[in-house]
Amino acid sequence: MSIERVRSYFSEYGMEDRILEFDTSSATVELAAQAVGCEPARIAKTLSFKVGEEAILIVAAGDAKIDNGKYKAQFHKKAQMLKAEEVTELVGHAVGGVCPFGVPESVSVYLDESLKRFETVFPAAGSANSAIELSLEELEKYSHAKAWIDVCKGWQEA
Repeated sequence: MSIERVRSYFSEYGMEDRILEFDTSSATVELAAQAVGCEPARIAKTLSFKVGEEAILIVAAGDAKIDNGKYKAQFHKKAQMLKAEEVTELVGHAVGGVCPFGVPESVSVYLDESLKRFETVFPAAGSANSAIELSLEELEKYSHAKAWIDVCKGWQEA
């Protein structure tokens, strides 16, 4: 189970007890915000794309949407989201619980600028009913993010 992989990953840092598990689904931004008790924008959603044959993850604020022009400028190709079965196969987490923790080393993680408005955010923790509250520094460290990028729109108006 994916949450067990994430729990094991965070246990290496003595942080497994910070994982929140809910009795209800947190598989969407809205559901996660309700479960956590925060505004939807503070949910750090993890989006999975294919660049060539590689999977990449982009962690963005809950109110942000991919801007196709910015994405193409960053990755030199059109945004192509992974299919649900590819997500599980390439990333190791099922849709609804995708997170940037405990993923294969071949998966590159990027953090979107839309997150920088917040002191802490809530990414999923490997299941459709989990999250973990992290500072931006912790998110960057534990996701092994390659870079901060600017590929989203819609959040500046919020």
